[in-house]
Amino acid sequence: MAFALVALLLGFTAAAAAVPPVSVQVEDRAGVLDRSTLLPALEGIEFHEPTRVVVYTYNGRAEDNLNEEVLRFARTEHPEWISSDGQKWADGLFIFALDPVGRHVGTYMGEDRKVSLEQRSDIQDAARDLLRDAQWTDGTIAGVRRAAELINQPWYQSTALLVTAWVTAGTAALGAGAWLIVRAVTRSASRKEIERGDQSYANVSMDLEVTELNAATIPASSRYGSQVLEKHRTFLNRYNLASGLANRVHALSNGSLGIRRNLKLAREYADAASELDALDDVIADSNALLNRGSTWQTAWDRQLAPFRSDLAGLEQLLTRRHAQGDSATAAALRSFRDQSLRDIERWTADLAEERISPEKALDRLYEARTRLAGLLENHAATVIDGYAKNGREAELMRKEMAAAQEGLDHKRRSYEPSILGTVYPSYQFFSVATFNSGFNTGVSSVSSARGGDGSTTGYGSSGGSFSGSGSSSSF
Repeated sequence: MAFALVALLLGFTAAAAAVPPVSVQVEDRAGVLDRSTLLPALEGIEFHEPTRVVVYTYNGRAEDNLNEEVLRFARTEHPEWISSDGQKWADGLFIFALDPVGRHVGTYMGEDRKVSLEQRSDIQDAARDLLRDAQWTDGTIAGVRRAAELINQPWYQSTALLVTAWVTAGTAALGAGAWLIVRAVTRSASRKEIERGDQSYANVSMDLEVTELNAATIPASSRYGSQVLEKHRTFLNRYNLASGLANRVHALSNGSLGIRRNLKLAREYADAASELDALDDVIADSNALLNRGSTWQTAWDRQLAPFRSDLAGLEQLLTRRHAQGDSATAAALRSFRDQSLRDIERWTADLAEERISPEKALDRLYEARTRLAGLLENHAATVIDGYAKNGREAELMRKEMAAAQEGLDHKRRSYEPSILGTVYPSYQFFSVATFNSGFNTGVSSVSSARGGDGSTTGYGSSGGSFSGSGSSSSF
């Protein structure tokens, strides 16, 4: 009986309706979304019922009420988003709203697409980590995908029903059901890791001969060239290891992909291939830049890219809530940013005119990034002093900041495909993204310890009697 119930529930799940959005409308007033990535992804998401999807972004402030802003925008620009009586959101509508400056995310829906407040929070939570890392497009996709899973979810797919069914079915059915679910999830994750590995492995294999030619002409007398060559000396051995891993994962049967140890193997393959893919790019850039080859300017731009990204992200960091944007350490960061932008132009001109060597240009870039790391550490202390109410909270925030900087959270670790990122360890440079990650986690941890969830459901003073289903929260 227990196993029959499990089979019945799984059968219902397989038969659930799945339809793409009726339409996808993007109002990116903040200018932060990559439409070429966003639109195909959203159009491919399957809902349980035909649903119109709207994405709205704007640059607000930390103290803004996102609910009120979305309603104002709808009334002014898109009255078709609102029901005919003006009191609710239109039927068949789902809105995902984002304020990247004020750091708010919101979800709104027609009465026939309404979900509970807890489920609205679930949708926002699905996007939150990506949004905290300023991955606006990916965060939006993740939020809409979770909404599609929850909106008009069939009764036999609801969490409450499944929990009740497992309890009713008994311990044996629970074990069997959990086993089936874990195997399915693991199998899917293994496939994704293998696909990730295959893409990188194909890139490395195709460029293998060119990589060897590039390495052969990197000047060993260069301080940076010699250290990149140290990495290259193990390149072929690591490529052979990746080849062996590729053979092993592709020999796995579909069923064995659901075993945890094989997911670990697939991830090992993907990581090995991805690191090789990044390293062969660094080898090419080292050859081009250090030898002033025809593509040296492109290679130099790639070395500058992480630093430029940090400088571009500073203002957004400093204007967010609790970021102490009017402090002395914030002023020091802004001054450094302005000077660095001028320095980058000067370094590039000096390189072009051969007034400095490529090694000297990399030295200056290293010194600037090290200086930025120090200024961010100083500002982190300012932020912690401003937000923490006691020593325990301050210590909790310092711990989260340190964990982010040192890469203790392996899910956030990434290899920087640059000459400096290859020569120096990942924790050498305290980046703006790392600061944001540690700050977000620290504030979240302290907020949780204080007992607040930050969810807002009202539409503000201008909302009047409007009572459409929706809520927003900070990230």
